[in-house]
Amino acid sequence: MFDLMIVYSVIALALGMGLGYLWRRKKRINLDRTTSVTIILLIFSMGFSIGSDNALLASMPAIGVNAVVIVSLTVFFSFVFVKAARKLVKLE
Repeated sequence: MFDLMIVYSVIALALGMGLGYLWRRKKRINLDRTTSVTIILLIFSMGFSIGSDNALLASMPAIGVNAVVIVSLTVFFSFVFVKAARKLVKLE
């Protein structure tokens, strides 16, 4: 079954893009503070739903270990490939 929340999200995105396109020549509105508050509220709501799910909380140690491994390998191989690319292009 198709999730109606996805449809609402796509409609909101399309409306925002349409309004932005129509109003692109007008004076710009500074939305920095609004964006920051919205992001903080989203992060809070994510934390609230994680904290209220006992099964997810029980699996956090395993998820944390996987996340640390993935981040460590990403940083390591990014470093290795940048070094190799710099030597290949002779920037060093």
